[in-house]
Parts: sequence; C-alpha cells; structure tokens
Amino acid sequence: MSDRLPDGFVVELGREVRAYDGGRTLVGGAPPRLIHLTGRAATILSGRRIRVADPWSERLAARLLALGMADPVARELPPVELSEVTVVVPVRDRPAELDRLLAGLGGRMAVIVVDDRSDDAAAVAGVAGRHGAELVALPRNVGPAGARNAGLARVRTPYVAFVDSDVVVDPDAVATLLRHFHHPGVAAVAPRVLGLDASAGRRQNWISRYEAVRSSLDLGPVPGTVRPRSPVGWVPSACLVARVAALGDGYAGGMRVAEDVDLVWRLAAAGWQVRYEPAVAVRHDHRTGFRSWLGRKAFYGTGAHTLARRHGAAVAPAVLAPWSVAAVGALLAQRRWSAPVAGAVLAGVSARLTRTVSRSDSPRRLAAALTGLGLAGALGQTSALLLRHWWPLSLAGCLVSRRVRRAVLVAALADGIVEYRKTRPRLDPVRFVVARRLDDLAYGAGVWAGAVRGRSARSLLPDVRGASGRPVSGPASGRSG
Repeated sequence: MSDRLPDGFVVELGREVRAYDGGRTLVGGAPPRLIHLTGRAATILSGRRIRVADPWSERLAARLLALGMADPVARELPPVELSEVTVVVPVRDRPAELDRLLAGLGGRMAVIVVDDRSDDAAAVAGVAGRHGAELVALPRNVGPAGARNAGLARVRTPYVAFVDSDVVVDPDAVATLLRHFHHPGVAAVAPRVLGLDASAGRRQNWISRYEAVRSSLDLGPVPGTVRPRSPVGWVPSACLVARVAALGDGYAGGMRVAEDVDLVWRLAAAGWQVRYEPAVAVRHDHRTGFRSWLGRKAFYGTGAHTLARRHGAAVAPAVLAPWSVAAVGALLAQRRWSAPVAGAVLAGVSARLTRTVSRSDSPRRLAAALTGLGLAGALGQTSALLLRHWWPLSLAGCLVSRRVRRAVLVAALADGIVEYRKTRPRLDPVRFVVARRLDDLAYGAGVWAGAVRGRSARSLLPDVRGASGRPVSGPASGRSG
C-alpha cells in the first residue's frame, strides 16, 4: 500500500475546529493549536472539506488528519471486502449473548471464538459450532486481553475485529469501519458504543436510561483522532477493528482493566493513527443492576494507576497552563480580589496572544476568543477534579469550609444542568444528576483505590504545562474508563 492518501479520499474539518479570517486561520485539533493556511491551501479547503485530487490537496489533508483537525468521511471512501477481516470474540460463559452476536454477523466474516476457561465450555463450543466459528479453548483464564491475543495469533487476514460477546454488531457496521484503512497510517478504528434498547427485550430502569446517554463506553457523537489529551482520549475494545500489521503482539496480556486504553496509546506513541467513528454504532449489554453498575465504574477507575505507571503524565486527570491555574485559583478563592485578579490574568494572556496571532485580520478579537476558550476548558477540568477525581478531598473540604461547599455545589449543579440539556435523557433531571454524581463517586473511588494499592498518587496529579502562549487547554482524561 502506498504511504499517501489515495485520490478521492475525503476529509472534513472537525466539529470543534473553529475557522477565522475567512477560513485562513484554524483553531482546534488534538492537542489544540492554531495554524495559518497559505492562500493556496485556503483555496483547497472547499467549505470544510478537502477531496484529495493532487499532491497539494493530499499534503494538506494528511497534515490536518495528523493534527487531529480533520476527520475522514468514511461513507465516501471505497468499500473493503469483508473477506479481509476476521472477527475475534473473547468469551467466558455467556452462551446466549454469544449466540446473539454470531447470529447478527450472519456468517459473512471469518470468526474465531476464544473460550477463556468457561465453567460451561460445552455450551460455548455448541454455539460456536452452530455458527461455523473456529473455537480456541484456553486451558486457564487469562482475561479479555490475553484471550484477544490468543485469537489474534490465529488471524490470517489483513484486519481483525475484536468484538466482545455482550455486543450486537452487524456486518455493515464492520464494513464501514474498514473503509478507514484506505488511510495507510490508520492502525485501528472504533465505533460508537450504545446500550441495548427496549426493542431488544432489555428491561429499562433509571440506570439503563442514564447509561443510554452517559455510558462510560459511549464517547459521544463527535468523530476524532484518538490519543492522550485529545477530546477522544481512548476507545473501548468492546468493538475495535484494527490493522493486524500494526498490532505486534497485541494487548498487554497481564492487564485486566484499561488494556484498551494502553493499546491505543501505544499505537499513537508509535506514530499510528487511531480513529473514532461515531457514524457507526454498535449495541452493548450495559450493566443496569445498581451494585454491578457501581462496581464496574469503580473497576474502570482502578486502571488509572496502571496507566500512570505505563504512560506517566498522559493519564493526568487535567492538563492546565499556569495562567489558567492562576485564574481559576483566584475565582475559587471567592474573595473580593478574586474577580480583579482573574481579570488581570486573562487580560495579560490576551495581550500576549494578540502579538502571537498578529497575522490574523483581527488579532485582538481572535486572542480574546482563544483566551475565553482556554478559560472555559480550565473551568470544565477543574469541575471534573472537584466532582470526580478529587472528590474525597472535596468532601473533606466541604466539612470545614463554606467556600469549598459553595464551589462544589455550583460545579455539581452546573455540570448536571449542562449534561442534561446536552444529552436529553429519557429520565427526570433529579435522577439524572443523582446518577451522574454516583458515576463520579464510584469512578473516583476506583482511582483512589488503585493509587493507594500502588502507593503512588501519579494518577491523581494534574499536568501543569509551561506557558506556551496556547490558551486552549488540553482535555482531561476525565471521564474515560
């Protein structure tokens, strides 16, 4: 395969990318940045799209993809035959769920079922046999990562689709994801993961209605490049299509949690691109029992310590510039001097940025807009720290300080209202906010439990970056599992 994008490859500016100066100045990407387009490059960008037709358009499209400022338009790319992919399904018991998954695939792809030492191995083998799937029975339980690796070792096609047994996916979804591999630098692509709905016979309760819009596995409707500190910082392995040549030995076999985060971060560090494609959706059988739901959230949180040990500051719960720490810290102090001090900090940043973006038609206006975006990002990350990662410290502070109580209350209400309006759940606001706060408490408890067991606070420490003149703070790893 050529190392360049093929003619006809279509990319579109990301939804979060803002254009200024008539489209010549772009702000966004992962991590966020500002770029100025030359006159010729600006003419290649038709509206918000580029269709590769010559070396100039190919170079610009590839550059915007690498910066996380553009996304491929998958449905306009040529199809890839399903014979080019093998589905690997790790399973431990769950024969009924396995039967539902394999029936949905309809025998249109090669399938390898890896039995991770089921208690009822005969039931799993019977389901695999009825659907014509190859069965790999492991002599001992190795966990999902090890089971996927055992299946990967038997794959002989260029692509592999890892699909968990409690997922429902159809061949057309896999076919659309495969189109992304026309980009030679793409190692893996993941769809949006939604919950099973009532039409699938799934009983609905207030937890399932919350999970329908705020599941840990649902990364939202906006596509993007997957890498640390990007809006989509990871993707789950509940359904992941990958280029076999890029995977090497696959997952870290000893990891029982966060192995999917570790894999995509290693791929990104090696120079590969990982894509999130929410135009394709699969359905997952979410936990909806109260205790099992909370336990799963806490379990996800324990993975932060392992990720911190393997990837360092990439797992930081917030990434902040010194100026944003100063501005937000002044506001949190809630003193008479708070607003003037925060205003002075923002004015100084805006003035410095005005010089940095002097090539803009309206440098002051652009600098003010960027400073505002940076402050909004810092406030959002601070809210996540107070409510999610640092809630034990917030709780202790609430017991002794009226100002801390006020800050936590404002953060909790603002976060709940914003998310409720954004997600429009089939759930009343009170139960939605309660569920969201329980979600945060459970995940944060898991992060603290992992940190205590590992005797390291690294997964709890924000990353304060030296001043770079770029006011758009990188996103927290935040609500990732």
